[in-house]
Amino acid sequence: MKRKAYPLRVNPDVLAAMQRWANDDLRSLNAQIEFVLRESLSRTGRFKQKPASAQEQDEE
Repeated sequence: MKRKAYPLRVNPDVLAAMQRWANDDLRSLNAQIEFVLRESLSRTGRFKQKPASAQEQDEE
């Protein structure tokens, strides 16, 4: 999967809370932010996740 770097300005308290949550879930802060964004987008119908087979093809 291709990744795009994006500078993010965020409130320090929000960032600290995300870091604690990431630590609890054994994820990096970046992975946690992406997880939360993806979950929110999926829940509101704004993001359709590809089937696993399509994702594997993208990674090749």
